[in-house]
Amino acid sequence: MSGFFWGALPYIAITFIVLGTAYRYWTGERGWTTKSSQFLAKDSLKVAGPLFHLGLFMALGGHIIGILIPKSLTDGVGISEHLYHIIALGGGIPAGIFFLLGFFLLMRRRFDTPRMKVNTSQMDGVIYLVLGLTIITGFGGTLLNAVGLLGDEFNYRETISPWFRSVLAMSPDAELMADVPIIFKCHLLLAMLTMILFPFTRLVHCLSFPFEYFMRNNIVYRRK
Repeated sequence: MSGFFWGALPYIAITFIVLGTAYRYWTGERGWTTKSSQFLAKDSLKVAGPLFHLGLFMALGGHIIGILIPKSLTDGVGISEHLYHIIALGGGIPAGIFFLLGFFLLMRRRFDTPRMKVNTSQMDGVIYLVLGLTIITGFGGTLLNAVGLLGDEFNYRETISPWFRSVLAMSPDAELMADVPIIFKCHLLLAMLTMILFPFTRLVHCLSFPFEYFMRNNIVYRRK
């Protein structure tokens, strides 16, 4: 099973997110939307939305740096392992707090507001559950690793990071994941499940940018 989870599943997830997203766009462009609910509960979105997206961008940035930049490169420019982890935690912990708090507030808004709840589909519930567990396991793993509860010998830069780069290089080394703590394995599996579900959810809206917004005519609103 290890060979499937860490050798084949990543490519299955990538195939789903690429081909599935393309298929949905070509066959159902009118459904390509986040199904904006701002008019149903506007005030509660003012804090939850910015917190969630700020945490998301910070977490993505931290993942990109931690995964794609090899340990040999940071060692070469004089950044010690201790200093690297201080920098990583300095950005990772605030990112996790913003991300998790924003997600919790968005879920409270969606499931605790009657008008929002009736406009929530079954697929919304599935992706929120999977995404929530992905955030919790990622943040939990970071905290447990920071306080040394995952063992002094574990270093994700010597296991998870090179495994991820081996996947990108089309030569996955599943053995690198053998001794990775279970919480990080769950985080990675949930992340791949999120990728598989992505094309069939409202999350596809993050791939769009309203370029025409800057050139459209102003919309005039009048009070009744």
